[in-house]
Amino acid sequence: MSQIETKISKNKNFERSERSSSICFGPVLNLEEYVKKDWWKRIFNSFYLKTDGDVVEDQKITKFEVDFFTEIMNFKPEHYILDLCCGQGRHSIELGRRGFENIYGLDRSRYLIQKAKLNAKKNGILCRFREGDARKLPYASDFFDFIMVLGNSFGYFESINDDVQVLKEIHRVLKPWGKIIIDITDGDHLRYNFQPRSWEWLDKNLFVCRERTLSLDDQRLISREVITHVNKGVLVDQFYAERLYSNEKISEILKNVGFSDITIHGTITPESQRDQDLGMMEQRIIVSALVKKEWTGIKKKTKTSDRKVAVIFGDPNQPDALKPSNIFDDDDFYTIDQVKVALNELEGYTFTYLDNHNTLIQDLQDLKGKINYVFNFCDEGYFNDARKELHLPALLEILRIPYTGSGPQCLAFCYDKSLVRGIAKELQIPVPEAIYIRPDDKIIDLPLYFPAIVKPNFGDSSFGITQKSVVHNGEELLSAITEIRNKFGYDKPILIEQFLTGKDLSIGIIGNPPNNYIILPIIEEDYSNLPSELPKICGYEAKWLPDSPYWNIKSIPANVPPNIVDIIENCSLKLFERLECQDYARFDWRLDARGNPKLLEVNPNPGWCWDGHLAKMCKYADISYKEMLKKILEGAEKRIGLT
Repeated sequence: MSQIETKISKNKNFERSERSSSICFGPVLNLEEYVKKDWWKRIFNSFYLKTDGDVVEDQKITKFEVDFFTEIMNFKPEHYILDLCCGQGRHSIELGRRGFENIYGLDRSRYLIQKAKLNAKKNGILCRFREGDARKLPYASDFFDFIMVLGNSFGYFESINDDVQVLKEIHRVLKPWGKIIIDITDGDHLRYNFQPRSWEWLDKNLFVCRERTLSLDDQRLISREVITHVNKGVLVDQFYAERLYSNEKISEILKNVGFSDITIHGTITPESQRDQDLGMMEQRIIVSALVKKEWTGIKKKTKTSDRKVAVIFGDPNQPDALKPSNIFDDDDFYTIDQVKVALNELEGYTFTYLDNHNTLIQDLQDLKGKINYVFNFCDEGYFNDARKELHLPALLEILRIPYTGSGPQCLAFCYDKSLVRGIAKELQIPVPEAIYIRPDDKIIDLPLYFPAIVKPNFGDSSFGITQKSVVHNGEELLSAITEIRNKFGYDKPILIEQFLTGKDLSIGIIGNPPNNYIILPIIEEDYSNLPSELPKICGYEAKWLPDSPYWNIKSIPANVPPNIVDIIENCSLKLFERLECQDYARFDWRLDARGNPKLLEVNPNPGWCWDGHLAKMCKYADISYKEMLKKILEGAEKRIGLT
């Protein structure tokens, strides 16, 4: 007999001993007086799987719930997920069946945990089940991406302070930007619709009689279950109580604990095959919430041989005109957290982070001589002014501190699209036809080509480029210019450029030609899911507006002929060297109607975020995000002479 089977056998013997000594209390006037403070330590056994089996043992219900919760939370197979108060592990095991590899389950009931382990083993699924108290979770801080509290498993404790403690522990072990989902009885509904008495057959021998009443303070529902065998009589007479949470109350305590973005996703009701009394499971609220916090600060042993690197970001306390709300939002903070996690995993480095631009000059002066170099991630520009992106490397050169990425001259060149076009032409690199319009030009020559795209000559992050930027006649052209001037407040020169209708391509280079560099796979934008009436561009809406149809554009490996790949790679290398790019850069191309490639833009110090174009190219080259960052660092180290 296996260890698991032996433990289950012992639990069954324990149940028999409890059963033989159990009594029926007969008529009870006040159910609340019979509820033990720790009732939840004893009640979750084989009888529980009988009384609630129409829900908790129904695989169809479990599959539906996992479908529903996965859609809400956007679970991915690589995520670390805790099924808290997991019972016999029905949700965990179902996730395991679907290929999820990092599933953990914890429950106070030894019987149910052993049952979960046995079920997982029978199904050949790896889930890490253990017994434990939800008020003191046996996991490290910042460990899980998601935590599920499902099947109405919240609100068992006598004091609401214990429920709060559970949520505090969940908050602790969730990673920054981790999420919780709670499936909890609809307190408002049940308070006025509970069945005071009911009974039902569990099988051909067992039936259960139930009594219910509200607690004296109306905050808990008190329940009694008398389970009877037709031949053996009363087997169990048990009492329990659950706290009744309304939408408002559960949201309030989540907020007080420190959760944010609290969302009520409506209610669910299971379809019981017995079609009998569902009790606390009858109607349940589904609520999710997000954890916004700093990383706990895992201490990393610093070696004397470690590279000491200062990382500069944009200033989250300053306005940023390129962002729709003019401030750093949740996506920005999440992106910064992701890069910090990846950098923390790099061996041989110690990182210091700087994002206060008010004190940046003094901070850098204080660090001079204490760091090897700066990892310059401030693509927002000094004080989040895009035109001052070049100020950061200029400042570092004045302070004689080495840094990653391109220098001020390169950033100045590439910020001016018209200038890059001129340099490309000088190198005999093809570019689309274009007209340059100054702010004070009163008369605008109409292009000899349509369709055309209207774009700011200065700027990045697709600032000012929307679906209205693609124009087909003079009237649309004037309207697009007006939008850039008025809506985006742009008062600098504008380009009217031939709009190319072929594939939209990007290529990345990491390192420093001619000796130490890698060329990343070319990617193309997949516009197949975009409504046919919209122009195929990856503009401002695709990068900044989640509600836009452009938000779902995907980048895929480019399917282009080898000769086109050669042209794009060779021309990009020429531009990398001519424009004095350093360490990494991205080049945007597009094919014309005949399939000929033409250069659109050069992006030195391109977006370094975990889901950006450079990271996507690396993914297709089997380079992880962490490895991408390391390759940029190593390229800079070779360039500046650190061996």
